Amino acid sequence: MALNFSVFKVRALSALVFVIIMLCGLIWNNYSFFTLFLIIAMGCLFEYQKLLSLIYPNYKSISLFHKWGFYLLAAGIMFTLSAKILPLEGQIFKLVGTRIVPAILVIMIIGDVLSKKISLQNWAITIGGLIYIPMALSLFYQIKGAPVSTYYRNWDFAIPLLIIVAVWVNDTMAYLVGSMIGKRQISTVSPNKTWEGTIGGMLISILVVSKATAYFIPDLNTNAVFLICLVSVVAGNYGDFFESKLKRMAGVKDSGSMMPGHGGFLDRFDSILLAGPFVWLLLDIMYHQ
Repeated sequence: MALNFSVFKVRALSALVFVIIMLCGLIWNNYSFFTLFLIIAMGCLFEYQKLLSLIYPNYKSISLFHKWGFYLLAAGIMFTLSAKILPLEGQIFKLVGTRIVPAILVIMIIGDVLSKKISLQNWAITIGGLIYIPMALSLFYQIKGAPVSTYYRNWDFAIPLLIIVAVWVNDTMAYLVGSMIGKRQISTVSPNKTWEGTIGGMLISILVVSKATAYFIPDLNTNAVFLICLVSVVAGNYGDFFESKLKRMAGVKDSGSMMPGHGGFLDRFDSILLAGPFVWLLLDIMYHQ
Protein backbone atom coordinates (compact mmCIF):
# COMPACT_ATOMS: atom_id res chain seq x y z
CA MET A 1 0.00 0.00 0.00
CA ALA A 2 1.40 3.40 -1.02
CA LEU A 3 1.91 6.16 1.51
CA ASN A 4 -0.93 8.69 1.38
CA PHE A 5 0.72 12.00 2.36
CA SER A 6 -2.56 13.87 2.88
CA VAL A 7 -3.78 11.21 5.29
CA PHE A 8 -0.39 11.10 6.99
CA LYS A 9 -0.42 14.90 7.44
CA VAL A 10 -3.84 14.79 9.15
CA ARG A 11 -2.70 11.90 11.34
CA ALA A 12 0.52 13.69 12.28
CA LEU A 13 -1.14 17.02 13.19
CA SER A 14 -3.90 15.43 15.26
CA ALA A 15 -1.35 13.16 16.93
CA LEU A 16 0.82 16.16 17.88
CA VAL A 17 -2.07 17.88 19.65
CA PHE A 18 -2.99 14.63 21.34
CA VAL A 19 0.58 13.98 22.51
CA ILE A 20 0.65 17.39 24.23
CA ILE A 21 -2.59 16.60 26.07
CA MET A 22 -1.30 13.16 27.07
CA LEU A 23 2.00 14.55 28.35
CA CYS A 24 0.22 17.13 30.50
CA GLY A 25 -1.94 14.43 32.03
CA LEU A 26 0.96 12.05 32.64
CA ILE A 27 3.47 14.51 34.04
CA TRP A 28 1.55 17.30 35.81
CA ASN A 29 0.58 15.54 39.04
CA ASN A 30 -1.16 12.44 40.41
CA TYR A 31 -4.62 13.96 40.00
CA SER A 32 -4.05 14.72 36.31
CA PHE A 33 -2.62 11.21 35.89
CA PHE A 34 -5.71 9.66 37.46
CA THR A 35 -8.10 11.89 35.49
CA LEU A 36 -6.35 11.18 32.17
CA PHE A 37 -6.86 7.43 32.42
CA LEU A 38 -10.38 7.84 33.80
CA ILE A 39 -11.33 9.90 30.71
CA ILE A 40 -9.67 7.35 28.43
CA ALA A 41 -11.63 4.57 30.15
CA MET A 42 -14.97 6.35 29.78
CA GLY A 43 -14.35 6.99 26.07
CA CYS A 44 -13.30 3.39 25.47
CA LEU A 45 -16.28 2.04 27.42
CA PHE A 46 -18.71 4.12 25.35
CA GLU A 47 -17.27 2.70 22.13
CA TYR A 48 -17.10 -0.81 23.60
CA GLN A 49 -20.83 -0.72 24.37
CA LYS A 50 -21.53 0.53 20.84
CA LEU A 51 -19.43 -2.20 19.19
CA LEU A 52 -20.80 -5.01 21.34
CA SER A 53 -24.37 -3.82 20.69
CA LEU A 54 -23.69 -4.22 16.97
CA ILE A 55 -22.17 -7.67 17.45
CA TYR A 56 -24.83 -8.86 19.93
CA PRO A 57 -28.06 -6.90 19.26
CA ASN A 58 -29.62 -8.22 22.48
CA TYR A 59 -27.11 -6.11 24.41
CA LYS A 60 -29.07 -3.04 23.33
CA SER A 61 -31.92 -4.23 25.53
CA ILE A 62 -30.08 -3.82 28.85
CA SER A 63 -31.89 -1.64 31.37
CA LEU A 64 -30.93 2.00 31.87
CA PHE A 65 -29.64 1.05 35.32
CA HIS A 66 -27.34 -1.49 33.66
CA LYS A 67 -26.25 0.88 30.88
CA TRP A 68 -25.30 3.86 33.08
CA GLY A 69 -24.28 1.74 36.05
CA PHE A 70 -21.63 0.28 33.73
CA TYR A 71 -19.82 3.64 33.70
CA LEU A 72 -20.28 4.27 37.42
CA LEU A 73 -19.01 0.80 38.23
CA ALA A 74 -15.97 1.34 36.01
CA ALA A 75 -15.24 4.67 37.69
CA GLY A 76 -15.61 3.04 41.11
CA ILE A 77 -13.16 0.30 40.14
CA MET A 78 -10.63 2.88 38.96
CA PHE A 79 -11.00 4.94 42.15
CA THR A 80 -10.45 1.79 44.21
CA LEU A 81 -7.36 0.74 42.26
CA SER A 82 -5.90 4.26 42.29
CA ALA A 83 -5.08 4.04 45.99
CA LYS A 84 -1.30 4.09 45.44
CA ILE A 85 -1.31 7.47 43.70
CA LEU A 86 -4.15 9.32 45.42
CA PRO A 87 -4.14 10.36 49.11
CA LEU A 88 -6.27 8.67 51.76
CA GLU A 89 -5.66 5.30 50.14
CA GLY A 90 -7.31 3.38 52.96
CA GLN A 91 -10.36 5.65 52.89
CA ILE A 92 -10.71 5.34 49.11
CA PHE A 93 -10.78 1.56 49.34
CA LYS A 94 -13.14 1.52 52.32
CA LEU A 95 -15.64 4.00 50.84
CA VAL A 96 -15.53 3.14 47.14
CA GLY A 97 -14.25 -0.41 46.99
CA THR A 98 -16.31 -1.97 49.77
CA ARG A 99 -19.43 0.20 49.72
CA ILE A 100 -20.09 2.16 46.55
CA VAL A 101 -18.97 -0.49 44.02
CA PRO A 102 -21.12 -3.29 45.53
CA ALA A 103 -24.09 -0.89 45.83
CA ILE A 104 -23.86 0.05 42.14
CA LEU A 105 -23.63 -3.63 41.19
CA VAL A 106 -26.74 -4.48 43.21
CA ILE A 107 -28.70 -1.57 41.67
CA MET A 108 -27.73 -2.72 38.17
CA ILE A 109 -28.95 -6.27 38.86
CA ILE A 110 -32.19 -5.02 40.44
CA GLY A 111 -32.77 -2.76 37.44
CA ASP A 112 -32.40 -5.71 35.04
CA VAL A 113 -34.65 -7.94 37.16
CA LEU A 114 -37.43 -5.35 37.50
CA SER A 115 -37.33 -4.54 33.78
CA LYS A 116 -37.20 -8.28 32.97
CA LYS A 117 -34.08 -7.71 30.85
CA ILE A 118 -31.58 -9.78 32.79
CA SER A 119 -29.33 -11.94 30.60
CA LEU A 120 -26.20 -13.95 31.39
CA GLN A 121 -24.77 -13.09 27.97
CA ASN A 122 -25.26 -9.37 28.56
CA TRP A 123 -23.64 -9.59 31.97
CA ALA A 124 -20.72 -11.53 30.50
CA ILE A 125 -20.24 -8.69 27.99
CA THR A 126 -20.36 -6.10 30.77
CA ILE A 127 -17.93 -7.97 33.03
CA GLY A 128 -15.63 -8.58 30.06
CA GLY A 129 -15.67 -4.85 29.30
CA LEU A 130 -14.81 -3.98 32.91
CA ILE A 131 -11.81 -6.31 32.83
CA TYR A 132 -10.74 -5.23 29.33
CA ILE A 133 -10.85 -1.47 29.94
CA PRO A 134 -11.01 0.06 33.47
CA MET A 135 -9.21 -2.77 35.26
CA ALA A 136 -6.48 -2.84 32.58
CA LEU A 137 -6.03 0.94 32.63
CA SER A 138 -6.03 0.97 36.45
CA LEU A 139 -2.81 -1.04 36.36
CA PHE A 140 -1.09 2.14 35.16
CA TYR A 141 -1.82 3.53 38.65
CA GLN A 142 -0.08 0.50 40.12
CA ILE A 143 2.87 0.84 37.74
CA LYS A 144 3.30 4.51 38.61
CA GLY A 145 3.24 3.78 42.31
CA ALA A 146 5.25 0.55 42.18
CA PRO A 147 8.49 0.28 44.19
CA VAL A 148 10.47 0.10 40.95
CA SER A 149 9.60 3.77 40.38
CA THR A 150 12.04 4.71 43.16
CA TYR A 151 14.79 3.68 40.78
CA TYR A 152 13.54 6.44 38.53
CA ARG A 153 13.97 9.04 41.28
CA ASN A 154 11.35 11.73 40.66
CA TRP A 155 10.44 10.29 37.27
CA ASP A 156 7.69 8.12 38.66
CA PHE A 157 5.72 8.62 35.44
CA ALA A 158 8.62 7.18 33.39
CA ILE A 159 7.30 3.62 33.05
CA PRO A 160 3.76 4.60 31.95
CA LEU A 161 5.25 7.13 29.55
CA LEU A 162 7.71 4.54 28.21
CA ILE A 163 4.87 2.07 27.52
CA ILE A 164 2.80 4.66 25.66
CA VAL A 165 5.76 5.99 23.63
CA ALA A 166 6.91 2.48 22.66
CA VAL A 167 3.40 1.55 21.53
CA TRP A 168 2.83 4.76 19.57
CA VAL A 169 6.25 4.66 17.88
CA ASN A 170 5.51 1.06 16.93
CA ASP A 171 2.12 2.02 15.45
CA THR A 172 3.59 4.94 13.48
CA MET A 173 6.62 3.03 12.17
CA ALA A 174 4.48 0.02 11.26
CA TYR A 175 2.23 2.34 9.23
CA LEU A 176 5.20 3.98 7.46
CA VAL A 177 7.15 0.78 6.79
CA GLY A 178 4.03 -1.06 5.70
CA SER A 179 3.07 1.81 3.38
CA MET A 180 6.49 1.80 1.71
CA ILE A 181 7.50 -1.86 1.48
CA GLY A 182 4.58 -3.88 2.86
CA LYS A 183 3.42 -6.68 0.57
CA ARG A 184 2.36 -9.68 2.64
CA GLN A 185 -0.89 -9.25 4.54
CA ILE A 186 -0.58 -10.41 8.13
CA SER A 187 -4.27 -11.18 8.72
CA THR A 188 -7.70 -10.72 7.18
CA VAL A 189 -8.80 -9.27 10.52
CA SER A 190 -6.71 -6.19 9.78
CA PRO A 191 -6.22 -6.15 5.99
CA ASN A 192 -4.02 -3.01 5.92
CA LYS A 193 -1.38 -4.52 8.20
CA THR A 194 1.55 -6.38 6.66
CA TRP A 195 4.30 -8.59 8.02
CA GLU A 196 6.91 -6.12 6.81
CA GLY A 197 5.22 -3.20 8.55
CA THR A 198 4.57 -5.11 11.79
CA ILE A 199 8.10 -6.48 12.13
CA GLY A 200 9.69 -3.20 11.01
CA GLY A 201 7.59 -1.20 13.44
CA MET A 202 8.48 -3.48 16.35
CA LEU A 203 12.22 -3.44 15.67
CA ILE A 204 12.39 0.32 15.16
CA SER A 205 10.30 1.03 18.25
CA ILE A 206 12.29 -1.28 20.56
CA LEU A 207 15.68 -0.05 19.35
CA VAL A 208 14.92 3.66 19.01
CA VAL A 209 12.92 4.05 22.23
CA SER A 210 15.41 1.96 24.25
CA LYS A 211 18.41 3.89 22.94
CA ALA A 212 16.71 7.30 23.29
CA THR A 213 15.67 6.52 26.86
CA ALA A 214 19.19 5.38 27.77
CA TYR A 215 20.61 8.58 26.25
CA PHE A 216 18.24 11.10 27.83
CA ILE A 217 17.83 9.34 31.18
CA PRO A 218 21.14 7.46 31.68
CA ASP A 219 20.27 6.47 35.28
CA LEU A 220 17.64 4.00 34.11
CA ASN A 221 18.25 0.27 34.02
CA THR A 222 18.82 -0.34 30.30
CA ASN A 223 17.87 -4.03 30.51
CA ALA A 224 14.58 -3.17 32.21
CA VAL A 225 13.86 -0.48 29.60
CA PHE A 226 14.55 -2.92 26.76
CA LEU A 227 12.23 -5.55 28.26
CA ILE A 228 9.47 -2.99 28.89
CA CYS A 229 9.68 -1.83 25.26
CA LEU A 230 9.70 -5.41 23.98
CA VAL A 231 6.70 -6.49 26.05
CA SER A 232 4.83 -3.25 25.22
CA VAL A 233 5.08 -3.61 21.45
CA VAL A 234 4.38 -7.36 21.36
CA ALA A 235 1.36 -7.13 23.68
CA GLY A 236 0.30 -3.89 22.01
CA ASN A 237 0.12 -5.57 18.61
CA TYR A 238 -2.17 -8.26 20.03
CA GLY A 239 -4.31 -5.53 21.58
CA ASP A 240 -4.56 -3.89 18.18
CA PHE A 241 -5.60 -7.14 16.51
CA PHE A 242 -8.19 -7.85 19.20
CA GLU A 243 -9.85 -4.48 18.71
CA SER A 244 -9.67 -4.93 14.92
CA LYS A 245 -11.49 -8.24 15.35
CA LEU A 246 -14.24 -6.52 17.34
CA LYS A 247 -14.63 -3.86 14.62
CA ARG A 248 -14.73 -6.49 11.90
CA MET A 249 -17.41 -8.44 13.77
CA ALA A 250 -19.37 -5.19 14.25
CA GLY A 251 -18.94 -4.25 10.58
CA VAL A 252 -17.36 -0.83 11.19
CA LYS A 253 -14.09 0.77 10.09
CA ASP A 254 -13.42 2.85 13.21
CA SER A 255 -14.67 2.53 16.77
CA GLY A 256 -15.38 6.28 16.87
CA SER A 257 -14.27 9.66 15.59
CA MET A 258 -12.33 11.19 18.47
CA MET A 259 -9.17 11.94 16.46
CA PRO A 260 -9.05 12.91 12.77
CA GLY A 261 -7.17 10.21 10.90
CA HIS A 262 -6.97 7.93 13.95
CA GLY A 263 -10.56 6.99 14.78
CA GLY A 264 -11.98 6.68 18.26
CA PHE A 265 -10.73 6.03 21.78
CA LEU A 266 -10.44 2.28 21.26
CA ASP A 267 -8.61 2.81 17.97
CA ARG A 268 -6.07 5.00 19.76
CA PHE A 269 -5.70 3.09 23.02
CA ASP A 270 -6.34 -0.54 21.99
CA SER A 271 -2.62 -1.35 22.23
CA ILE A 272 -2.04 0.00 25.75
CA LEU A 273 -5.10 -1.89 27.03
CA LEU A 274 -3.02 -5.06 26.63
CA ALA A 275 0.48 -3.58 26.96
CA GLY A 276 -0.18 -2.13 30.43
CA PRO A 277 -1.21 -5.41 32.11
CA PHE A 278 1.68 -7.36 30.59
CA VAL A 279 4.26 -4.74 31.63
CA TRP A 280 2.71 -4.75 35.11
CA LEU A 281 3.17 -8.55 35.16
CA LEU A 282 6.76 -8.17 33.92
CA LEU A 283 7.60 -5.67 36.67
CA ASP A 284 5.95 -7.87 39.29
CA ILE A 285 8.09 -10.83 38.18
CA MET A 286 11.29 -8.74 38.03
CA TYR A 287 10.97 -6.86 41.29
CA HIS A 288 8.61 -8.84 43.54
CA GLN A 289 9.83 -12.41 43.28
